[in-house]
Amino acid sequence: MTKLQEVFNKVQDTKRKQRELKRSYRDSLEGSEQYQNIIDQINILKEKKKAIEETFKKEFPQLERLKNDIESDNEILSDLTINCMIKGEPVEIMDEYNNQYQPILNVRFKKI
Repeated sequence: MTKLQEVFNKVQDTKRKQRELKRSYRDSLEGSEQYQNIIDQINILKEKKKAIEETFKKEFPQLERLKNDIESDNEILSDLTINCMIKGEPVEIMDEYNNQYQPILNVRFKKI
């Protein structure tokens, strides 16, 4: 358990150093007039791009519905996979090209 805490502390320290460097980096960029001009031009172009995309998106309402279907099906797939693993059953999935897939579990810590 001690090793776990040591690694966690090291990660926290490294993240703190990274935040400080990123802050300095952003401050340097904000001080550059040339950079700010380019950012303004990019924002104008992004707004134009978004307006064009919104016009065409209205012609394809099924895209949003399919996106939602994929998200909900992926959630169901995750739940079924966890249930299979808890029961000790093997988890095997193949696509139409006979490529095998295996589940990857990810553990994250949340501050409480």
